[in-house]
Amino acid sequence: MHAIPMLLGHHGAMHAWIDTHCHLDAPEFDPDRDRVRSDARDRGVIHCVIPAVARSNWATVRDLAHRHGDSYALGIHPLCTPDAHDDDLDWLARELDAHRNDPRLVAVGEIGLDYFVPGLDPARQERFYRGQLQLARRFDLPVLLHVRRSADKLLKALRELPVQGGIAHAFNGSLQQAQAFIGLGFKLGFGGAMTYDRALQLRRLAAELPQEALVVETDAPDIPPHWLYTTAAQRAAGQPQGRNTPGELARIAPLLAQLRGQPEDALASSTCANALAALPRLRSLVRA
Repeated sequence: MHAIPMLLGHHGAMHAWIDTHCHLDAPEFDPDRDRVRSDARDRGVIHCVIPAVARSNWATVRDLAHRHGDSYALGIHPLCTPDAHDDDLDWLARELDAHRNDPRLVAVGEIGLDYFVPGLDPARQERFYRGQLQLARRFDLPVLLHVRRSADKLLKALRELPVQGGIAHAFNGSLQQAQAFIGLGFKLGFGGAMTYDRALQLRRLAAELPQEALVVETDAPDIPPHWLYTTAAQRAAGQPQGRNTPGELARIAPLLAQLRGQPEDALASSTCANALAALPRLRSLVRA
């Protein structure tokens, strides 16, 4: 296992974390993106994986990864399939080929299926998902999976079109589904959702799953931890929703350690090693 060193920050010793899913290109970060990334680094977030969601932001995530010493993934998010062009899979193939030797391109993603948001065409989502699995196979890349009320369908396609693994991002399925993803070579991403007291099943999974199966993430600016969340009534009264940032991983990850009853340094070391195993190109980017 890789031994990720403890860092020295403004407040003394701190642990090193990899945010395996952070949308640093989102418009919420337009006013202060560089400061947000710098603040996260000051809090021990040594690396961020920045997934794309549509053809329109492929160049943006690549440029950000190079600017900040991070990494990126290229793909088409299921929520973006209504606006995607039918030839975007061909464009993605050309993009993956053009940058196949870029060590910061670590995965195909964010891809998957979403059966929670109404109004999406399931067949169109599945066509883009399966097409991107085929591209991951062609370019020998892992995938970053969006899993929302869709685990069984995602697993079925993965069994038919096996890839080299990857990460099931923001996992919130059953123990059986978790074990199925792990059996196919996937790590499971845990973030802000597990910080809520009411997330009993998710917390149980976080506590009981094998240590080698877990990675940590923020999904910033989305999925805010409980300390940033405001209710609809609070928002109506003028209190804004707190913005999730990669720096919040420094508070989210220790909660996972607490749920598992293990020291933070052990969790930091194992989740970083797991991220490197899930996304092998990270090994040349993250000092371990």
